[in-house]
Amino acid sequence: MVQYNFKKITVVPNGKDFVDIILSRTQRQTPTVVHKGYAISRIRQFYMRKVKYTQQNFYDKLSTIIDEFPRLDDIHPFYGDLLHVLYNKDHYKLALGQINTARNLISKVAKDYVKLLKYGDSLYRCKFLKVAALGRMCTVIKRIGPSLAYLEQIRQHMARLPSIDPNTRTILICGYPNVGKSSFINKITRADVDVQPYAFTTKSLFVGHTDYKYLRYQVIDTPGILDRPFEDRNIIEMCSITALAHLRAAVLFFLDISGSCGYSIAQQAALFHSIKSLFMNKPLMIVCNKTDLQPLDGISEEDKKLVTEMKDEAMKTVIGQGGEATDEAGVLLTMSTLTEDGVISVKNAACERLLNQRVELKMKSKKLNDCLNRFHVAMPKPRDQKERPPCIPEAVLEARAKQAEADAEKQKKKLERDLENENGGAGVYSASLRKHYLLANEEWKEDIMPEILDGHNVYDFVDPDILQRLEELEREEGLRQEEEGDDDFEMDGAELTPEEKAALAEIRKKKSLLIQQHRMKKSTAESRPTVPRKFDKDKEFTSKRMGRQLSALGLDPTLAINRARSKSRGRKRERSVECGDDIGNDAMDVDEITPSKNCSRGGLQGQTPEGKGYKDV
Repeated sequence: MVQYNFKKITVVPNGKDFVDIILSRTQRQTPTVVHKGYAISRIRQFYMRKVKYTQQNFYDKLSTIIDEFPRLDDIHPFYGDLLHVLYNKDHYKLALGQINTARNLISKVAKDYVKLLKYGDSLYRCKFLKVAALGRMCTVIKRIGPSLAYLEQIRQHMARLPSIDPNTRTILICGYPNVGKSSFINKITRADVDVQPYAFTTKSLFVGHTDYKYLRYQVIDTPGILDRPFEDRNIIEMCSITALAHLRAAVLFFLDISGSCGYSIAQQAALFHSIKSLFMNKPLMIVCNKTDLQPLDGISEEDKKLVTEMKDEAMKTVIGQGGEATDEAGVLLTMSTLTEDGVISVKNAACERLLNQRVELKMKSKKLNDCLNRFHVAMPKPRDQKERPPCIPEAVLEARAKQAEADAEKQKKKLERDLENENGGAGVYSASLRKHYLLANEEWKEDIMPEILDGHNVYDFVDPDILQRLEELEREEGLRQEEEGDDDFEMDGAELTPEEKAALAEIRKKKSLLIQQHRMKKSTAESRPTVPRKFDKDKEFTSKRMGRQLSALGLDPTLAINRARSKSRGRKRERSVECGDDIGNDAMDVDEITPSKNCSRGGLQGQTPEGKGYKDV
């Protein structure tokens, strides 16, 4: 679990914003109205409250800044030295000290002016004492403006620092620049570190996480280190030195045996010997990278000698941890991050070495004895010389045998991936979907079934009962046609009288005429514009025509004609009889006018008609 989360530090405002925040809060949270007629004690209390409230706000805000920023002497040495490397702890402590001094000065100013306000003899004097107190407080804040700006820059940078837990299982990667450290952490974790073919691409610490034996490991990628005196190293290199000095981790020293990084094996060996004091009491492994460009066996004898010396130094860490001198395989490893050859083996070896070391340390600690005192392991003693093998039921043995046979069949059965690899790989091998068909003959699976044969669709003749169903369908169709034939009854006119024949001919003629008119209307309905009735030149739709048609049917057309005329006649705007007559007869006698409902839209506003309103009880 990460102990330090610098992202939660509150934003530090600059001097001007600080003053605006506090004064606006004082204006909003305290009373704002006072009169000279108030008692002098009330006036004093009014202004004393403003001074005390402002001082308390300044004190709380500055205390939050001081408390949230970490104290270098109280945090883990790794973070203490890292902050010293990045920000210079002297400047950091000086800025926090100025904030603390300003807090004390503001408290002292408020205390002094509250004493003076207790003896204020007028509204004017109390008001100017309050103004002087708030002015001195704001002056103190403006003087520490540079310190506030410096702390805000530090806060922004600290929020971007990686969340590193100094006490968890950690793998540390170090070495010269451009030897493949960032590529390795990208391969074994989900970290996305920028990789470029030039030195010092990585300028700060980067963290990734990986799993091994159901445990989470923290992998740290450090910037490259150059072989030069300690005083000449820059901030980027000092970040790596700080991590090597303070973190309990398994160290992977990367060695570029191809020389493509721009540094020879001799220079890399010199760097190893200059910083080997930082590897004490830590699992150390030498990782020879870029074996795809230059294998380890192909280097010169001098370089092999240098690599052997580095391996011997790494073996001392194994012996110091209680290991055997024959464990050389876990000290010198080779890999290539480009082809990923040996990447997983390097990760597993580092995790195993670190896990063994942590277990040994716990076994040697005093806490182990406290835990062992609580346990008692009972070892039964044999009561006689008779052997008593374990009794396993037959059903269990049979189940185990069946399970073993099933596992053997699964191992024998080839998967599609195996068949694909055997037959040319992806793009060459095509999986057959017919081999799982359940057919009467296995040879039919690969037969090619035509879709069209002799001009007919093959799938139309797949059903074996197709002929029988076709006959049933034809029989049903014949029955329906017979029923429809019976329903279609047409008069032949042989049994009709001459008058009925004439009426029938008239009906048929009228019917055909209506059908033709309907077809004509339907064909031109979309293109024909809608013409108003007043533009009907042919006068087809008139009230007289409607009257003749209704009279022919034996109906009285009078009411229909009158209604049609009333609907078509426009309404004229007429003056109300009541209102018009009254106003016209006596226009000047205003007091005599009695407004009615027709003349007034709202009626009488101040009177309630009889029968309405509340009841008189």
